[in-house]
Amino acid sequence: MIRILLAEDEDAMRTYLARALENAGYEVVAVDRGTAAIPLLEMGDFDLLLSDIVMPEMDGIELAQRCADISPKTKVMFITGFAAVTLKASREAPQAKVLSKPFHLRDLVLEVERIFGQQVQATI
Repeated sequence: MIRILLAEDEDAMRTYLARALENAGYEVVAVDRGTAAIPLLEMGDFDLLLSDIVMPEMDGIELAQRCADISPKTKVMFITGFAAVTLKASREAPQAKVLSKPFHLRDLVLEVERIFGQQVQATI
């Protein structure tokens, strides 16, 4: 099963995204900040880091850079509601996919499917 580490500081969004990904058949571990994700990356084997970019303590771009050092095989996808931040993410982590808010949950699941080249049977 594909394991996703979700870093999102907004409670409602974190719950919403985790539920959608779990319903699509993924295993999701969710945290509320980048600094909480680091020890999980060190201990666990995650296939995807799905991170908000704008978070307290450590932003998603720094988290992605740390992830590349700790777990280089982990793919990265950013979610953000800020257009200027999207441009920064594209420059600093060009291999990462950026999904801009607002988006439909189906769009998120489709992007994850594309990353792993699979189709998930669950409907959202």
